[in-house]
Amino acid sequence: MGLAAGPLDWSLVSGWIPFAVLAAGLCALAALFFSRRRVWRARWAPAAVVLAALLTLLLQVAVDDWLQPFPDPLPTEVVLWAGVAALGLCLTAFRLPLLRPRHWLPAVLAGLLVVLMGASQINRHFDQYPTARSALNAWLQKTTRLSEATGTAGPTLAVPPGKTLSEVWRPPAGMADTGTISRTDIPGTVSGFKARSAYVYLPPAYKATPRPLLPVLVLMAGQPGSPDDWINSGRLVEMMNAFARDHRGLAPVVAVVDPLGSQFANTLCLDSRLGNVQTYLATDVPDWIRSHLQVAGARTSWAVSGLSFGGTCSLQLGVNAPQVYGVVNDISGQDAPTLGSRQKTIDKAFGGDAAAYEKVNPLDVLARQRFPDTKAAFVAGSDDSTYRPQQRKAYEAAVKAGMRAEFVLLPGGHSWAVWRPGLERQLPWLSRETGLIR
Repeated sequence: MGLAAGPLDWSLVSGWIPFAVLAAGLCALAALFFSRRRVWRARWAPAAVVLAALLTLLLQVAVDDWLQPFPDPLPTEVVLWAGVAALGLCLTAFRLPLLRPRHWLPAVLAGLLVVLMGASQINRHFDQYPTARSALNAWLQKTTRLSEATGTAGPTLAVPPGKTLSEVWRPPAGMADTGTISRTDIPGTVSGFKARSAYVYLPPAYKATPRPLLPVLVLMAGQPGSPDDWINSGRLVEMMNAFARDHRGLAPVVAVVDPLGSQFANTLCLDSRLGNVQTYLATDVPDWIRSHLQVAGARTSWAVSGLSFGGTCSLQLGVNAPQVYGVVNDISGQDAPTLGSRQKTIDKAFGGDAAAYEKVNPLDVLARQRFPDTKAAFVAGSDDSTYRPQQRKAYEAAVKAGMRAEFVLLPGGHSWAVWRPGLERQLPWLSRETGLIR
């Protein structure tokens, strides 16, 4: 990102800032290690290394073996940098009692620099916050009250058969340049599922009279995660506004919804002992959108997308609720919903009933049903050795089941470096498939 964009838009994942943080952190780590006192070199420095190693091992075992909040183990690179951060804290804690009070502040600052270095490298791995603006977006992003911008009745723009919305749309004078983003609750009226607040993006054309009946994109984040991830790390508002500017104010209406209920929950996006999430996404969410917004009604105008867990969930909805969603954009999803293994998933979510799991598992559904009227895209990172093969497997199963599917490979791994463009570059495809543009 160029300097002209302003400090909030300078890159935190490439260029001089992460390099400077890395250099400063390594210097701070070296300073914490260095001491002329023999007792430090012989006893306390090695003790700090051993303690940091034990803490890192404990973190990995707790996450991967005990708590298992994620279906996949922590990436090795992330574990190593977490260990470096722990080492900085241990070295600082062991040095402070040996220092005079006037040297405490430099030692603490050195330890914090090492922690910052570890956090910076983990951020680079996931591309979670590419800029300071994305990290601060929760405070910088302005939301509007949904009730002020919406309406479910009024004149609508007619589209003749064989035409797309963009071919008959004429933007009115004085139309806003940007859309609006609103935070709102979507209750689990039928499902009983307690979801966190959702976000709704309305493009500039939504406020026009007559109103174009825009397609709908239901969007989900990964696990762990929340709808905020697409707003902050995904930069969804900027992405959609850019698309709307290029298409005279037209863009899909986007609902960023919660299929988890909490940050570390894994609901499998199914109706099971873990919650009726499939009913929430296939019934409650569409019903709420139709009752609060004036949008296109046909299944061919409704798309579902998400990253990682949300990508898996998108495919599940595409095959288990095809009457609702006619277009699927699966970004870095798995080939099956899982709690770590197939048997563990069946036992915990379905009480050991394998048939109940196979009834809704997407690859099992694709093996026994055909979906000639569903369009799907499977997006994966070229360096994602875990999810790329699974995406390929799901894509091949979709093609066998008659879906009009495509496989999209983007540079990067299992990170926002793939997830962000996995939606942004697919927006033209999504808009074509939902009848917005030619």
